[in-house]
Amino acid sequence: MSDSFALAAPWIFDGEFWLRDAVLMVRDGLVEAVMERYQTPYATQITESGAGMLAPGFVDLQVNGGGGVMLNDRPSLESIETICKAHAQFGTTALLATLITDTPEITAAAVSAGARATAMRVPGFLGLHLEGPHLSIGRKGAHDPQLIRPMTEADQAALIAARRELRVLLTTVAPESVSPQQIAALAGAGIIVSLGHSDASHATAVAHADAGASVVTHLFNAMSPLTGREPGLVGAALDTSGLSAGLIADGFHVDPATIAIAVRAKRGPGHIFLVTDAMATIGTGMTSFLLNGRTIKREGGRLTLEDGTLAGADLDMISAVRFMHKTVGLELSEALRMASLYPAEAAGQAERLGHFTPGAAANIVALSNNLDVRGVWIEGRKVFVAAEEG
Repeated sequence: MSDSFALAAPWIFDGEFWLRDAVLMVRDGLVEAVMERYQTPYATQITESGAGMLAPGFVDLQVNGGGGVMLNDRPSLESIETICKAHAQFGTTALLATLITDTPEITAAAVSAGARATAMRVPGFLGLHLEGPHLSIGRKGAHDPQLIRPMTEADQAALIAARRELRVLLTTVAPESVSPQQIAALAGAGIIVSLGHSDASHATAVAHADAGASVVTHLFNAMSPLTGREPGLVGAALDTSGLSAGLIADGFHVDPATIAIAVRAKRGPGHIFLVTDAMATIGTGMTSFLLNGRTIKREGGRLTLEDGTLAGADLDMISAVRFMHKTVGLELSEALRMASLYPAEAAGQAERLGHFTPGAAANIVALSNNLDVRGVWIEGRKVFVAAEEG
């Protein structure tokens, strides 16, 4: 398809409203306009999308792997390309490749690979998410406890240096391992600081949010819960207006009723947004793989260590959208925002991602009425088309 085109569908969701029998106009990789078909200029050549609806491409801020690759195992440009390609077929048009707690050498290699991917404009690559190593041992989850440690001045300097080479750098830290002063320095350098893998009290979490943390990693998982006398990190995430929170909507990490309660309870302007926390299995038939030398088993839609601890998710973004809409019961428009606009806001990228406002990136997902992905465009270039049925 050329750099300029008009794409039609029975319905287009522009990030805020639904337009019926509409056309999306794209020029030079950017959205030019969205309008109902009868409003299109005379002689406009319109291409039928063949889908029931068009929506803004999904934004995933926590992607550990895909296409048989884990960023931890192979922190390279090629791995980032493979991961982005694997997730594009499920509607993800911008992602943060995520490195789970690892050695300083592996972390440096991931940053170098991310810098190369940024320079080469790898389709779908938004930046990096460094999840750890500055976490709480008590809430380690699947992270290797031997690699978890407090943040030093050298670690802080390395993160700030890495941010200069990346469009987006998000890091998950625990208040047990990182001080408010360190969070302020990171946030001041343009790093998105997320709180997670922590037993922090509500008061401590709020203090770190006041210092500059703006996100909470995989809400309800690996964190102090909300109880009658101590709201914990969960309570801080829901009640602190400046915090947004990622959520793994697969039915294993969080119960659907809990998700519904949390969505109703969240105080804005921060939002709950969807993440996959996906591992290497996405887009493959793998039944197991290794993480930091430990076997992760894939069975029944779950990924677990040998002891049953959940280890990331066997989840893609369109499946998370379906779950929020069909199981949790959210309106489709809100489920789509949770997969696009809200994570874009959390990443500081809402000016160009998560909507079809003129001038936004032409990142598009074409969906059937059953919410199957039929086609995907990144910056106006088609990167995936579903095989014809039958």
